[in-house]
Amino acid sequence: MSTAVQPLTRTAWVQGVKDATPLLGGYIPVAISFGLISIQSGFSVLETILISIFIYAGASQFLFVAMVASGAPLWLVVVMTLLINARHLVYGPNLAPYLNKDRRWIALMHGLTDQIFALAHVRLPQLPNEARIGWYTGAAILAWFSWIGGTALGAIAGGELTQRWPMINDILPFALPALFLVLIIPKCNNPLWALTIGASTLIALILKVLGYPNVAIPLAAFCGAIVFYALKNQPSIKGQ
Repeated sequence: MSTAVQPLTRTAWVQGVKDATPLLGGYIPVAISFGLISIQSGFSVLETILISIFIYAGASQFLFVAMVASGAPLWLVVVMTLLINARHLVYGPNLAPYLNKDRRWIALMHGLTDQIFALAHVRLPQLPNEARIGWYTGAAILAWFSWIGGTALGAIAGGELTQRWPMINDILPFALPALFLVLIIPKCNNPLWALTIGASTLIALILKVLGYPNVAIPLAAFCGAIVFYALKNQPSIKGQ
């Protein structure tokens, strides 16, 4: 994928909103699911919305409400939440080269999610330096508000929605995998990435079928990284 700087045809934050809009198809259903589960776990509507405002960490929020509802000690809840979010130790250094030294980036990092990272990692190198903070602000705020809005909808009306349309219970769990699929498919635009993603997917499926679901994703990701760096300098791959 090209990293050449591309001129913007609209305001930077408007472009960020436009680029992040496809993410809403995954954010809102998953947020509705979280809002519903949080209410079922004993949290109030206000508490549920505040969790999405301040924690805003997808999988960590599901774990948080489940552990609190089960009576887990607070220190363990905090530790487990931080462990899941440890991936940001990788995200930050990967985005740092594209950020100028504006201190506003510190506050804006609250909006850094898996999907925003993937989108920003592709788009920031293509933007002029002066447009990057505006683009990121538009993309991150749209995603954050959609997550909060979806959470509120799930907390307030989730029960009624699932009673009226029971099929929603079957659809919501697939929303998050579908969201990641949308982000991954555009990367299969060259043999290197196609082979890397294909190998990771195959290994994850094999481990799942063999009865090792808990290690399937991390091992598949590790093996995918090995495949990527093993093939990266192969002339037959680079030349295509």
